[in-house]
Amino acid sequence: MKIYTESGASLAPLEGKTVAVLGYGNQGRAQALNLRDSGVSVVIGNRADSYADQARVDGFEPFPIADAAARGDVLLVLTTDESQPSVWRELIAP
Repeated sequence: MKIYTESGASLAPLEGKTVAVLGYGNQGRAQALNLRDSGVSVVIGNRADSYADQARVDGFEPFPIADAAARGDVLLVLTTDESQPSVWRELIAP
């Protein structure tokens, strides 16, 4: 087994880019906070619910998913597995 550490990865491909984290649940929150703490520009996309409230508490301004997707150069689609096909089809692809 090979274990990767921080020294084995580079954030250089994300320099000057914005990562749109779509969905601010368990995975979205953790990844957004880690990316931001690493100096990456992050935008949050989430529906208006308690997760969006948590994003605000964490210092983000959540946007509707379609708006956040349009602002991102890289998209992390971290909504529920069941919702991902419709989120892609209805909110991201157009």
